[in-house]
Amino acid sequence: MKYGYAMVGRVEAGPDDLKGRLVFALYPHQNLFNLKADAVVPVPDGVPAERAALAANMETALNATWDGAADKARRIAVVGAGVLGLLVARLCAKLGVVVTVVDIEPSRAAVAAKLGVAFASPDAAPTDCDLVIHTSASEAGLATALRLAAFEGTVLELSWYGSREIKVPLGGAFHSQRLKLISSQVGHVAPSRRATWTYRRRLEEALKLLDDPALDALLAPPVAFADVPARLPDILGPASGVLCQVIRYPAAAAA
Repeated sequence: MKYGYAMVGRVEAGPDDLKGRLVFALYPHQNLFNLKADAVVPVPDGVPAERAALAANMETALNATWDGAADKARRIAVVGAGVLGLLVARLCAKLGVVVTVVDIEPSRAAVAAKLGVAFASPDAAPTDCDLVIHTSASEAGLATALRLAAFEGTVLELSWYGSREIKVPLGGAFHSQRLKLISSQVGHVAPSRRATWTYRRRLEEALKLLDDPALDALLAPPVAFADVPARLPDILGPASGVLCQVIRYPAAAAA
């Protein structure tokens, strides 16, 4: 089985400007593979390989800040303190906006603090947010997001539900508060940037944004590929506390 799709590796053979470079690629994990040269993006010098593995999620987070016009908000809540939610919160905080991460897991407060953002449980979260970004992929989280939005505020749905059907509470505050519920999906560049930003430029920008040591708080220590079958049940367990698990693949000689 091939894990994941966010791969960081070193180019062993290819164009001179890429040979030997550390690069990011959207590709299933394995220790040796061939790709077209334009399918890899060089990792900036200040970004270590482990942190570069966050590039796909950072690209999604960046696109979300554009979709939600985060730079124009006064107060933002991010519901869901997983990798994506925490990346969004970090980007919003860098805009100078007041940001609160909301989650049912108290241990996420320590991670939020390392990223320079406030933390609150759903019951204690601020209810006057111009923008609420939902990333928990749960019905309860979406209901919380709608409750936290201020009058004529925006709820940005960033969760991925797959084939699940969910209930959305569109009575009460949704109408009386004149709320907007919009979606954000990384498959398209946000409309506000689409005229000038390509997919590659957006991914390059996401990699630059990873030049931020605070983001190491999201990374669990690397696990060797050979140890993954034994370690994975604990890593995926609800009590593991793991946010982003890095898997280190063995080096392979080029064929």
